[in-house]
Amino acid sequence: MLIGYARVSTEDQKLDLQRDALREAGCERIFEEKVSAARRGPMPARQELLDYGRPGDVAVVFKLDRLGRSLRDLVDVVNLLGKRGVALRSLHESIDTTSPAGKLTFHIFAALAEFEAAVIRDRTRAGLQAARLRGMKLGRP
Repeated sequence: MLIGYARVSTEDQKLDLQRDALREAGCERIFEEKVSAARRGPMPARQELLDYGRPGDVAVVFKLDRLGRSLRDLVDVVNLLGKRGVALRSLHESIDTTSPAGKLTFHIFAALAEFEAAVIRDRTRAGLQAARLRGMKLGRP
């Protein structure tokens, strides 16, 4: 059975794109939530997905970064799924861990996703620092 997981980081964001892609991929059940991966807190829909998965199921996500808070967290979640006999398929990265090549590809893409997130964070911090040095007031008035 294909089971989907969709997550957006803020209440303002919409799940429509992910939901439509997961349905088109054939997911019979989709777990959805609006929670930031940056905040340390529960991810109830992700936990439901982990609890729901049965041997032979495939958990489907739109992108790898939707499933995990960090590379370590993503790898842990995929390992938990694997222990339950549940594979992972990422639509955006075209990864399917039902094969050894898919498992290797997952680990490579997970590392690249973590690297990309770190680069974006560094760029954002540098931009904020540059704005402060120019005397801009940041944040709420």
